[in-house]
Amino acid sequence: MLCSAKLTSPSLRSSLPPFNHSISLLKPKSCCSQSQPMQTQTQTHDGANALSFDFLTKKSYAPPSWATHLNPTPSHVFSLAHLPTPIHKWNLPNLPQNTEVYLKRDDLSGMQLSGNKVRKLEFLMAEAVAQGADCIITIGGIQSNHCRATAVAAKYLNLDSYLILRTSKVLVDQDPGLTGNLLVERFVGANIQLVSKEEYARIGSEALTNVLKEKLLKEGRRPYVIPVGGSNSLGTWGYIEAIREIEEQLQISSNGVKLDDIVVACGSGGTIAGLSLGSWLGALKAKVHAFCVCDDPDYFYDYVQGLIDGLQAGVNSRDIVSILNAAVMVGHFGYRSFQAKGLGYAMNTSEELKFVKEIATATGVVLDPVYRGKPCLSLKSCACEHDVAIIYEVLYLGQKSRPCPVSVLVSGKAAYGMMKNMGENPKKWEGRKVLFIHTGGLLGLFDKVDQMAPLVGNWQRMDVNESVPRKDGIGKMF
Repeated sequence: MLCSAKLTSPSLRSSLPPFNHSISLLKPKSCCSQSQPMQTQTQTHDGANALSFDFLTKKSYAPPSWATHLNPTPSHVFSLAHLPTPIHKWNLPNLPQNTEVYLKRDDLSGMQLSGNKVRKLEFLMAEAVAQGADCIITIGGIQSNHCRATAVAAKYLNLDSYLILRTSKVLVDQDPGLTGNLLVERFVGANIQLVSKEEYARIGSEALTNVLKEKLLKEGRRPYVIPVGGSNSLGTWGYIEAIREIEEQLQISSNGVKLDDIVVACGSGGTIAGLSLGSWLGALKAKVHAFCVCDDPDYFYDYVQGLIDGLQAGVNSRDIVSILNAAVMVGHFGYRSFQAKGLGYAMNTSEELKFVKEIATATGVVLDPVYRGKPCLSLKSCACEHDVAIIYEVLYLGQKSRPCPVSVLVSGKAAYGMMKNMGENPKKWEGRKVLFIHTGGLLGLFDKVDQMAPLVGNWQRMDVNESVPRKDGIGKMF
């Protein structure tokens, strides 16, 4: 029997920090006490100080040789992720002849800090500490993986966090609960600020974070603002570094695997900016194909252009990344063309959830219900246009100033597209090597238990015949 993850214990709720129903645009509210940020640092050279205990330490940063001309270059980085994340073969059913699919497991970058956002946070948090911040402000959807990772990273570094979370106008004045990412956020003491989707759409993420920043400044705090998804030019370095990591993994133990292209879901833009720029400049030379789960390709071309211009890269976004709409699955491993956006950011169709369940049953890999599924579906539509091997990267649900109407199966949609295209164009995929980057988001599933329950009915009471001997106390219950 499926057990709901929605915790409602009054004693548990009473121990959690309060949340604000909405951001006050007129008068400030009281904040929690100030704290002093962690300022640990470790040496990066060989010697007595080069210990293995480098988690949560600040290190000097040196970019890849092919990225030294980018400017500005970060001076330091915090070690927040467990890297490198592994790559392994993904035994998907019904692949074209001799086609191999591999997974880049960025969902294993940590536990509370799991997912692709932690790579960006390594750079963003280093700057926050360097600037003397005592608290972090960021913004996203009610089940934002980015916001959860930011809250955990902030607390690890002894910083307070303020999360502006977008929800429906029906729920904006209610306790947001303890489901999924919210449970972790509230456990680590994040200050939750709720805004309605309508407010978010009319005001925008930048203005909302500025409102909160000004409020905290007046109270004597020193806030550092991280944008939606950690997607700014500094955060882009997280996935420039990921390209270096992939290059090194291929050099060490790929057994001659050659990847020609990268396919990625796009929700806030920073991950595809880093992947595409790194691949363009580095040894991979793989063109990135991104499938947007919200907004449209033109919006993301412009957004990515702004990020790479911020690094003085001197390249055109349209030359290094192909941004397309994705598709939606219908039926058992069946598909039809559609936009990857599906119902919208953080919303899923029953078919998408069913797909996630089927993939888990077939391969043991759990895709998140926020964002990853859409790009896979789109990927298939893309492959027929390009004779390429594909790295499919799964992003978290849209965290942008222009919210999508609903949420998406991040990893699921991506897988949709990939398998759809493989089914429709098997000859295009025969013999190809595909890398799918799993960017996490498992906690988002716990917000979907009601929708998922009808899909997982595989339970029953064990039938133990009366002939089986019984004796009191023989069974030890540990």
